Amino acid sequence: MADPERTALHAELESRLTRYAAIDSQSDADSASALSTGIQLDMARLLLDELAEIGAEDIRLTDYGAVLATVPGTAPGPAIGFLAHMDTTPQFNATGVKPRVIRGYDGGEIRFPDAPGLVLSPKDSPALTARIGHDLITASGTTLLGADDKAGIAVIMAAARRLLASDLPRPRLRLAFTPDEEIGRGVDPRLPADLGVDFAYTFDGANPGEIEYESFSADGAVVRIEGVSIHPGTAKGKMVNAITLAAKLIALLPQATMQPEVTEGREGFIHATDMTGGSATMEIRLILRDFELEGLARKGEILRAACAALQAGEPRARIDCRITPQYRNMRYWLEKDMTPVELAREAARDLGLSPVSVPIRGGTDGSRLTEMGVPCPNLFTGMQDIHGPREWISVQDMGLAVDLMLGICARAARG
Repeated sequence: MADPERTALHAELESRLTRYAAIDSQSDADSASALSTGIQLDMARLLLDELAEIGAEDIRLTDYGAVLATVPGTAPGPAIGFLAHMDTTPQFNATGVKPRVIRGYDGGEIRFPDAPGLVLSPKDSPALTARIGHDLITASGTTLLGADDKAGIAVIMAAARRLLASDLPRPRLRLAFTPDEEIGRGVDPRLPADLGVDFAYTFDGANPGEIEYESFSADGAVVRIEGVSIHPGTAKGKMVNAITLAAKLIALLPQATMQPEVTEGREGFIHATDMTGGSATMEIRLILRDFELEGLARKGEILRAACAALQAGEPRARIDCRITPQYRNMRYWLEKDMTPVELAREAARDLGLSPVSVPIRGGTDGSRLTEMGVPCPNLFTGMQDIHGPREWISVQDMGLAVDLMLGICARAARG
C-alpha cells in the first residue's frame, strides 16, 4: 500500500518542478546588466508569493536579484542556509519548455514528442537503469528541462513547507534563490552578510548520496584578434584574416589532452565556448578549469604561449589575451572544517544512503560562497544529463533530497 505522505510529497515535487521549469529564466553571459536577464524576475516573483503562502518570514527580493527568506528555528543549533539558483543555462534553448511526466518508467527508450529522432535510453544514460518504476520528468525534445536548478528550488520549497507546517526540529534556516549562477555571477558580495548563517548547502547535484565539497578552480579568458581588413579583390600580401588566425589559435591548443570531450575525473581543460566576429576582428571566449591552482595557472600559460606564438607569426595583427579569475576549489576551505560535510553525511546515512563525495567537474554558488567565508557543500537533487534536450530527473530522487534537508535540520537541532 502506498504511503499517503510519500505520495503527497511526490505529487508536490512534480507540481513544483513542472511549474517552475515552464518559466523561462535563462541567464545571458553577454549581458552587461547587474541582473543579466529581466526574465529571471518572473521566477523570483513567483517564489516571493509561494514563500508567503507557506508562512516563511523575512521574505525579500534583494537589489542584486536574489530571493531571501527565513524559516524560524524550533531548537538551538547553527544557523543554516539552503540555496538553489533560479536561472537556466544559456548553453541550450530554454524558451518554451514543456515539461512532461513519464510515470512508472519501464526501462526502455524514451522518445520526445517535439523531436521524434531524439532518444534517451539506458545505453547513453546508465542512471536510468536504477530508475525503473520511478516517475521521470523530461522536456519535450527541443529545449532543456531546467532541473538545473529548478529541482533544487522545488526540493527546498517542499522541505520548507513541511517545516513551517510542523514542529519538526530545526535551527534557524535561511533560504536563498540566486540569479545568474550559470554564468558565474550568482554570489553577490553582499550575499554572505545577508544570509547570516554559520554554513550553507546548495542543492545543485545529481545522484542520491552525493555530498560534494570539491569543485574545479576556474578562470575565464577572452582573446581578441584584430586583423588587417581590405577588399578581397586587392588583398594579396595585405589582408590579415582574423578568422584564419582564430582557427590557428584553436589548433595551437592541446587537442588530445585538454579538451572537455577528452577529459574526465580530475583532469582539467581549456574550452573555447564562443567565437564571434569576422575577417577584421574576432573574439574568442574560453574557460580554463583545473582542480589545483598550479594546473590552472599552467593552462593560462599554455593559452598565453599560443597567443604569443600566433602574434610572432603574424606581427601585422594585434592579439590580446585577458584571463580573469572566476571561482576556486571550495575544498581549500572546507577541508579545514568538515562540519557541514559530516553533518550531511550523517543525515544521508540515516536515510540508508551511502554518502559519496566526488569532485564536481564544474562549480556552484557554493564555490564562491565558501571562498567568501560561508562554508557551502553541494547536495544532490537527482538531475541528470543537464544542459541539453535529454535532461531528466526522477521524482523519487527529489523526494530523497527533501528527506536529506529535513534530516540535516534535525541533526543540527540535536547538536
